[in-house]
Amino acid sequence: MISTSLLWIPFTLAAALGQVVRNATQRHLTGPLGTLGATNVRFLFGFPFSLVFLALALAATGDRLPWPVGVFWPWLLLGALSQIAATGLMLAAMADRSFVVTTAYLKTEAIQTAIFGFVFLNDTLNALKITAIVIATVGVVITALRPGGKDLASLRPTVLGLVAAAFFALSAVGFRGAIIVVPDVTFVTAASFTLVIGLFVQTLVLSIYLVWRAPDVLTSIMKLWRPSLFAGFMGAAASQFWFLAFALTAAANVRTLALVEVLFAQAIAYFSFKQTPTLREALGIALIVAGVVLLISA
Repeated sequence: MISTSLLWIPFTLAAALGQVVRNATQRHLTGPLGTLGATNVRFLFGFPFSLVFLALALAATGDRLPWPVGVFWPWLLLGALSQIAATGLMLAAMADRSFVVTTAYLKTEAIQTAIFGFVFLNDTLNALKITAIVIATVGVVITALRPGGKDLASLRPTVLGLVAAAFFALSAVGFRGAIIVVPDVTFVTAASFTLVIGLFVQTLVLSIYLVWRAPDVLTSIMKLWRPSLFAGFMGAAASQFWFLAFALTAAANVRTLALVEVLFAQAIAYFSFKQTPTLREALGIALIVAGVVLLISA
């Protein structure tokens, strides 16, 4: 039987896979709903499913509904609002026609998460873990970057990409900080409860913004409720696994292992589209695998 201390590994793998599926289901909603509308689908339609996950957690564990301490709220707001800010910065960077380079810089999130986790949560980082994080991140950058691109000449998307990665890192640290201070419950209930509150805050913030700036988008979202429902479910399910992993280990460990998302994408490209990886991509994949294996062994 797998040790509880190692459960973060299958939780993270399930979250990464769920995120790939969620991204695929959201992609076709971007056209009719716009970027912010498609993003809000993840929160708006994910929130009801998070309530179901919390109810199942309470039934399975026998925990009572927790009442979080005061320090829970700053951590929660840091996680929820940083994630929204990170998404906006990421989209602004990609609007500069630097999708590939922006994606590569976003993957520095693992390193930044390690730094923020060490500073704010006192998460332990030994030399082996730091080495693993750097190796895996370098592997992702090598896999994502394309030689001969002109995007590197522009500083703006680079800065936006790095700042977006920093906000994604702060989001991971914020959510972990909120989860670990939920009192007198199991890690399952703490993660599920934090997810409910986080999605509620994000739904509220984005929906108020859309009512103010683009009310027609909310109407369009409701008209496309069927595909939005599945996207919301996949988003909530992926987040549930992310939060379960955050409850058990440092956010940096989770975000580094999550780089296997690149491997999932490469596998889909190979088996579905018969796209063979180049030598450079193969090198990047090898570094990702080496970093992940080193992290788990550490």
